[in-house]
Amino acid sequence: MQISSRFTLAVHIFICIDKFKDEYKVTSDFLAGSTNVNPVIVRKILGQLKSAGLVDIARGSGGASIAKPLNEISFLDIYKAVECVGSGELFHFHENPNEKCPVGSNIHSVLDDKLAQVQTAMENELASITLEDVKNDLDKILDI
Repeated sequence: MQISSRFTLAVHIFICIDKFKDEYKVTSDFLAGSTNVNPVIVRKILGQLKSAGLVDIARGSGGASIAKPLNEISFLDIYKAVECVGSGELFHFHENPNEKCPVGSNIHSVLDDKLAQVQTAMENELASITLEDVKNDLDKILDI
């Protein structure tokens, strides 16, 4: 299992918007240059972040801005905005385990709670990290 690159792209996009907001009009083309990803993909991610209330986008080539302070946007907020997790469930259970098999007929009852624990742990960890943490780490690297 792997979380798609949309999550890390979204974090990259946020940090670029914050870093360059006073110097440039931060458009999808500008962000595509930093992420090295097609501007169409950047626009899709920006649209998802806008729908979640995390960014504002000016029409035309007005650029993007961050809708909240960085310390109020957690990795969990970003994850929920850009990842396609159906019904809020991280794990997708295989469709039709064989009910005539002793494993197949009981696998849900032994796995469901454990998978829920794993998802809760992951979400708690994502919630504990903010974009401000990322910005501060980048500033240290850049000696700002």
